Amino acid sequence: MVLKKEIIFKHKKNLETLKKLNKDYYTDDNPKVSDAEYDKIKLNALEFEIKYPYLKKIESVNDLVGSKPTNKFKKFQHLSPMLSLSNAFNIIDMKDFQKKINNFLNYKNKEIEFFCEPKIDGISATLIYENGELIRGLSRGDGTTGEDILENLKTIKGLPKKISSSDVPDLIEIRCEIFIGKKDFKKLSDKFANPRNAAGGSLRQKDPSITAKVPLRYYAYGFGKVSSMKFKTQKEFLELINKWNFKTNSLSETVKNLEQIEKKHKSMEQARSSLDYDIDGLVYKVNDLILQNRLGNTSNSPRWAIAYKFSAEKAVTKIQDIVIQVGRTGANTPVAKVDPVTVGGVVVSNATLHNEDEIKRKDIRVGDTVIIQRAGDVIPQVISVDLSKRKKNSKSYIFPTKCLCGNETRKEFSKSTQKLDAVRRCFQGYGCNFTAKEKLKHFVSKEALNIDGLGKKVIEQFWNLKLIREPSDIFNLNYNKIKNLEGWGNLSINNLKKAIKKSRKISLDKFIFSIGIRHIGQENAKTIAGFFGSISKFKKIFDLEEIKKINKNLLELDGIGETQTNSIKTFFSNTINLKITNALIKELEIENFMPNTRSGIFSNKKIMFTGGFKNMSRSEAKAIAEKNGGKVLGSVSKKLDYLVVGDSKPTAKKINQAKELNIKIVFEKEWNKILNS
Repeated sequence: MVLKKEIIFKHKKNLETLKKLNKDYYTDDNPKVSDAEYDKIKLNALEFEIKYPYLKKIESVNDLVGSKPTNKFKKFQHLSPMLSLSNAFNIIDMKDFQKKINNFLNYKNKEIEFFCEPKIDGISATLIYENGELIRGLSRGDGTTGEDILENLKTIKGLPKKISSSDVPDLIEIRCEIFIGKKDFKKLSDKFANPRNAAGGSLRQKDPSITAKVPLRYYAYGFGKVSSMKFKTQKEFLELINKWNFKTNSLSETVKNLEQIEKKHKSMEQARSSLDYDIDGLVYKVNDLILQNRLGNTSNSPRWAIAYKFSAEKAVTKIQDIVIQVGRTGANTPVAKVDPVTVGGVVVSNATLHNEDEIKRKDIRVGDTVIIQRAGDVIPQVISVDLSKRKKNSKSYIFPTKCLCGNETRKEFSKSTQKLDAVRRCFQGYGCNFTAKEKLKHFVSKEALNIDGLGKKVIEQFWNLKLIREPSDIFNLNYNKIKNLEGWGNLSINNLKKAIKKSRKISLDKFIFSIGIRHIGQENAKTIAGFFGSISKFKKIFDLEEIKKINKNLLELDGIGETQTNSIKTFFSNTINLKITNALIKELEIENFMPNTRSGIFSNKKIMFTGGFKNMSRSEAKAIAEKNGGKVLGSVSKKLDYLVVGDSKPTAKKINQAKELNIKIVFEKEWNKILNS
């Protein structure tokens, strides 16, 4: 439990760095780090996220698909979103990926065939063909909306402007990766930082004749929207478009098990330097498109594909000091101050040590010579200590038992692991100035209230001047004091006022996320908001008697477990948290939660599931219901339209409650008939 708060703080820092780098690269077209450096930053951020899967519920690194499109070109929405890929870094991650697929499909030890493709380090684009004619070409953009770069894409040698074949669908969206070969890049190296930057910069030229002078290449790798499918597997798709004269990567092949996956990965990692283009890993996709469709997507990535990345670069340096940083959850995180060293082209001087247990396990001390590896927020992590260079008078590092605020820290007992968590935490909440300040930074962040002009540095400034101490203070700022500060003129103050005024109107799920309940990320906040619907109903949770009843129902919701319900109870049992939350509610206009509605056979129907299913997991059943317009509930009530009962160990109490309320009960056989209809 304690570990999670420190981890979440670290994860947020990773995300902020990546967002800044994405803006530099995609929006400003002025990258501050090389392509390889960026990939290592993202690699380690993803490694950190994969190590702690619950971080995806807050916000996933895979959500950061490019950046908002610039104003250089017209913008168009992709026919189907260009989602990012989740990542694996070792065979254990790949095993976990396979396990999740089997669990979702309710397969038991069934071998699934994967299609493996090199992950080219280039620029993604989508090509839209109508009746065989190339009518639009878009950049990835933010994954939902891209820039119209059709004329620049048309300059790429070998890219079909027309598909002359009788079997071409009326509409097809083909995804490809645009890149520049290593040899060709040598001729452009004085103009661009690396091949990827060269490809991106060339595609963003306003004059296509300039783009035409750049030796851009491409490989087609996937598809978006298709009016009629002419293929059943990923392999068949690539074979078909190859016949249509699209260039596809000859190094792609099918694999069937972990042994083949690892063999392919090792051989490609050894061969990568001999290729004339940069690759940073391999992409594995479920080959069967029917299974791909069943697996579907999360909010940010497909469940049926993953990028298995290659190893990161390392460097040697010396630790000069170890300092403690306090996160918004009270986690006390140790950070090593090291001699500046270049890792993957970037000079770094800090290294995360994660927690007290990690320091003890690796026996890390001040003065040690260490091997570090880049981590996601440009702060690397210490991998190991070179004991041969340790001085004789070296002393073990004693982790402080008090927070920087002076209060005692402690480790929580984790029910899931049945042992103490690794991270020490301060539990004073807003009573700790260091924690409170970080909570405010979370509150104004893009994922929460998203107050433009009120970033981390401004929060620090206003905190030091005692202008802000809790969230509600933001809406009662003393602008007379602010106008006397350096850099704050009438224009910037008026812009801040407008941004704060705009932020007063907020959806229920964003509000729940913004108040910073531990273990409640963005996806959890949406689930909880959907359960309550309005702020008036949500406020019932402030009553300690009511919270016991509510938590029982929350436990029935997909993605909500005891960790989340216990955290909610702890948060609202704190009188300071209640006071601050109530003060905030008075300042905001909190809108009722409006879930995304989809049309389908379950449109506007409320459905609940109990028991296990033979042909699918309950997770897949819920996903199907939601995909077809239904809303999945966690408890039996008069609002329920259907109780779907699986054949394996259904809850008798729920069935009896449904009968008493005259709710239609759909058994597994009938459920399958409905789906097949």
